Amino acid sequence: MKHTLLTLTLIIGALVSTFAQNDKLFKHNGETIDGNVVRVAEYTIVFKYVNEDAEQTVSKYAVEKIVYGKSGRIEKISDKVTVTGKADWEKVVLLEDKSEIAGLTKGGDVRGKTAFINFHTGNSGDKSAEKKLKQAAAELGCQFVYVTSEKATNANNDSLGGNQDIKKGLAYKY
Repeated sequence: MKHTLLTLTLIIGALVSTFAQNDKLFKHNGETIDGNVVRVAEYTIVFKYVNEDAEQTVSKYAVEKIVYGKSGRIEKISDKVTVTGKADWEKVVLLEDKSEIAGLTKGGDVRGKTAFINFHTGNSGDKSAEKKLKQAAAELGCQFVYVTSEKATNANNDSLGGNQDIKKGLAYKY
C-alpha cells in the first residue's frame, strides 16, 4: 500500500512539473497559447504547441508577453495598439515585413492616394498618401497595414503640378 501511494505521488509530481514547464504566450486578443518557445526573432516568435513537433509562428505585434515556464521569467513583447475609429489613424502601424502579419486577422484592402493635380512636393505627397492609407485602416478598426504597393507618378509638365502618390495595402487587426 505504501509502495503504491509513493509511486502514485511520484507520477503525479512528474506530471505537474512537466506541465508547469510550458511557456505561455499572452496575445492581445485575449488568447493564451500553451507551448514551448523555440526562439524570439526580429519580427516573430516561433513556438511549438504542447506535445507537438511542428513549429508555429506568430507576429510580435500579436503578443503582449511571454511567461517562461521553467524560469518564471516574464518577457514583455509589445504594447497593445487601440484603434476605435478614423480619428485614431496616427496609431496605425505600417508593417514592412510579411512575417509581421502572422497571427493577425485580415480586415480588408486599403488605399491612400493624393489628387493628381496637387501642390505637394515629393515627400509631402508620400506623407499625405500614407495618412489616407492609415485613415482607411482605422475606419475598418484595424491597427496594422501591410503595404503591398507604393507608386509615385511624376507628370510635372505643367504649372499645376502632376505628382501623384498611391499606396495600397492590407489592413490587419488582433
